[in-house]
Amino acid sequence: MSTTPATAAPATAPTPEQAFNATDWTLFVAISAIWGASFLLIDIGLDSLAPGAITLIRVALGAAVLWSIPHQRSPIDRSDRKRVLLLSATWIALPFTLFPLAEQHINSATAGLLNGATPIFTASIAVVVYHHKLSQQLVVGLGVGLAGVILISAPSLGEGSSAALGVAMVLLADLCYAISQNVAAPIIRKYGSVSTMSRVLAPAVVLVAPFGVIGLADSTFELGPVVAVSALGVIGTGAAYLIMATLVGRVGAPRASFITYLIPVVSLVLGVTLRGDHVPPISMVGVALVIVGALLAGRAK
Repeated sequence: MSTTPATAAPATAPTPEQAFNATDWTLFVAISAIWGASFLLIDIGLDSLAPGAITLIRVALGAAVLWSIPHQRSPIDRSDRKRVLLLSATWIALPFTLFPLAEQHINSATAGLLNGATPIFTASIAVVVYHHKLSQQLVVGLGVGLAGVILISAPSLGEGSSAALGVAMVLLADLCYAISQNVAAPIIRKYGSVSTMSRVLAPAVVLVAPFGVIGLADSTFELGPVVAVSALGVIGTGAAYLIMATLVGRVGAPRASFITYLIPVVSLVLGVTLRGDHVPPISMVGVALVIVGALLAGRAK
């Protein structure tokens, strides 16, 4: 995607008509794998780092990566500055703060599974705010994916109030992502991926700094957790948000948000193999459904 500003921004978020091409699918799979692994990296980070420290390190490193990319950054129009600040809060600061807090109450696999609710919120906002008309195939993909998320998440619902708090935090983060993905599409089209995301991440560092400084004081710095969170910042934030911004700009927010139907698959595999998380058989049925839902969504016009 070109990173030079367009002469005019669309009045509403884009709704591309074409099905995913090879580039779209490459971006789709890459971001699903990276963000699926992010829940594991957060879990490892929590072995010695406080939640606020994880958030601050992640955001600061992500911002450093994007600002290090040589790129001509045109000034943001005054009319778009509030939207950029909104993205800083809803796409970065709030969800990145919520996920480490949530993973103190639920395991990494469960957090990744619940992240699959994001497309429900994203598509709903697109319909209400932008008056998008969702195709029948997209609706079917949405429904199949949602059914899969429910099956995957069901075993964790009876684990008590602590787990319920973690679930609520993840769902609130999902809502933040849904808002940001709908706001981001026209901004990315106008300014390009690198320019948009570097401007979004910089204010987010300031937003998370107070909680982060407190977290740094409460942390012990061990090699494994520090390496995990550093990877989370450089790859899981800097590189990942560049990929995601490009995908949103290419295919629109509702379909780009369907990456969260593959993220649970990655988080499940990593949680089971590397952290010993238990996965009930019903969750495996859900995994199959989320894959089908993502495929239907990607082919929908």
